[in-house]
Amino acid sequence: MLPRPRADLAGGMLDRMKIDRIELHELPMRLKFRFQTSFGAEQDRRILLAILHADGLEGYAECVAGEWPGYASETTDTAWSVLTGVLAPRLVGRSFATPDALLYAVRDVRGHDMAVATVEMAFWDLQAKAWGVPLWQALGGRKRPIPVGISIGIQESLEATVDAALRGVAEGYRRVKLKIAPGWDVAPVAAVREALPEVPLTVDANSAYRLADARRLRELDAFGLDYLEQPLAHDDLIDHAELQRQLATPICLDESIHSPQDARKGLQLGAGRILNVKVGRVRGFRQARKVHDVAEAFGAPVWCGGMLEAGVGRAANLHLSTLDGFVLPGDTSSASRYWERDLIHEPLEAVDGLQRVPDAGPGLGVTLDRDWIEGRTVRSETLLP
Repeated sequence: MLPRPRADLAGGMLDRMKIDRIELHELPMRLKFRFQTSFGAEQDRRILLAILHADGLEGYAECVAGEWPGYASETTDTAWSVLTGVLAPRLVGRSFATPDALLYAVRDVRGHDMAVATVEMAFWDLQAKAWGVPLWQALGGRKRPIPVGISIGIQESLEATVDAALRGVAEGYRRVKLKIAPGWDVAPVAAVREALPEVPLTVDANSAYRLADARRLRELDAFGLDYLEQPLAHDDLIDHAELQRQLATPICLDESIHSPQDARKGLQLGAGRILNVKVGRVRGFRQARKVHDVAEAFGAPVWCGGMLEAGVGRAANLHLSTLDGFVLPGDTSSASRYWERDLIHEPLEAVDGLQRVPDAGPGLGVTLDRDWIEGRTVRSETLLP
């Protein structure tokens, strides 16, 4: 049950919020390392930050779309176009009582889930601030430390892979995830498992395999993996179900899940036994909560995946992870692993493999480093009625 909104200074209830304007910033940020997966490598990110203004408050969100359409069809540029040309004209100057009402106003926008999620998530932040509560409470979560792991991209050698895994475990992380691809799978997993026989270990294929590779993937059963993430096509459930029948290792679905309906179908078909919930991929917090609820109904654990977010997106992931079904370590490791400097003031750092939910104030609980953001911004736009 959501908390009641606080009374405003005039004694009324803040039951609707009028979006006065939407502010967009694009700023380049460089990762400390080159991160390689089965669909490519990246080190330079183009962060798209959205700020919704309403009733004297600001709501923040990052768009998680990438620079090019590898993980998903959306990109920074397509999201910018949809936000400025499609979503803002539907939202700016209008009042909404709930995130559901905001989503209803853009219900005819097919796809572009990451762009839609950006405004929906920023509205959640606005609403939680209006209520004077942290975002986790508005979402229906429970404040608790969030267990997190590390994700290790494809390295130049087995030795480098093992070294990266050993460093992560020494830093206290509670799960090691290895990116794999055809030709880079059994050997690195075997090497890391030999070095770390007791550590929770997972692998992520990012849709790199086909059902014809089942024999190769069955070799991974020997290493006691917690799960094999998204081995087959990004839009497939049927072949995943057949592959799961052939594997002892649980399959975790990621790219295949864009809605609660996808989650229900995937779990009902037996296409996987675990879900990775990425709030941008499923169109925002409302849908992410529903995916979580579907998974709970099937007894399937979930965890929060990462998209190389900066501080605002990282904070959002931590708040979402307070829902009870998020029982497996997520990807939200220390921000300092990725960035020399973040776009928020608060350091989001894991201690002994646990992240604390930011609490610098209501809503997301983070504050923007505005001088640094403005100094780094390469493109900006303020969208008015």
